[in-house]
Amino acid sequence: MPVSPSPIGLIGFGAFGRLVAEHLAPHAGLRIHDPFVTPAAFAAAGIAPCTLAEAAACPVVILATPVSGLAEVVRAIAPHLQPGALVLDVGSVKVRPAAIMRAGLPAGIDIVATHPLFGPQSARDGLSGLKIAVCPVRGTRARRVGAFLRRALGLTVILTTPEDHDREAAAVQGLTHLIAKVLVAMEPLPTRMTTRSFDLVMQAVGMVRHDAPEVYHAIERENPYAAEVRRRFFDLAARMDGELGEGVQVEEKVLLDA
Repeated sequence: MPVSPSPIGLIGFGAFGRLVAEHLAPHAGLRIHDPFVTPAAFAAAGIAPCTLAEAAACPVVILATPVSGLAEVVRAIAPHLQPGALVLDVGSVKVRPAAIMRAGLPAGIDIVATHPLFGPQSARDGLSGLKIAVCPVRGTRARRVGAFLRRALGLTVILTTPEDHDREAAAVQGLTHLIAKVLVAMEPLPTRMTTRSFDLVMQAVGMVRHDAPEVYHAIERENPYAAEVRRRFFDLAARMDGELGEGVQVEEKVLLDA
């Protein structure tokens, strides 16, 4: 696809914002704003930052900010948006961000809530074949967004609703990050005599262990269905622990073998 003459505004230049910029730069000019990124960091990336107003005035605006601060960002950009603009977010949950954008953005602004089901670690070899959820919130451009993501970036697009997304993500992401947190807390774990299944589990842990804390908090606290999934997981784990009992202690087993 040719480079678009209309720039895309990107608000947020953290780890995921930089991934967004890397893959969108060949398709459109970018105006990037992030008050928490130093000028030196922008310079190291070869990018000149712009003001919030300049980024928000673009025909398409992407909010790559933590869910916890989304309401504040929406309030800040609302006066600067152009009529007919399209606003997207890339957060890990969708029900609350969709509600925030619907309530806080002016009428006439199209809204599409998205969740790239990958991060910098899982996308280090490229985007082709990776999945992204696309949720129509306001307007009719969600399918056009999905078509661009599929054709230009090679992503597998899942068109869904914010509610259906969060129900599935409560298990898919909620359990993954929860188990990873527990295993990291148990370290050091064996690295010499391991099985293939254990290696795969630790590979999955490695894909999320360096995620920013706000990503974990969003997945576990902002998803309205996550608490129910956690309760079920812990209830089943406790039941299985009770069925197994204490087991044979090492000292007792040595005596029995003797």
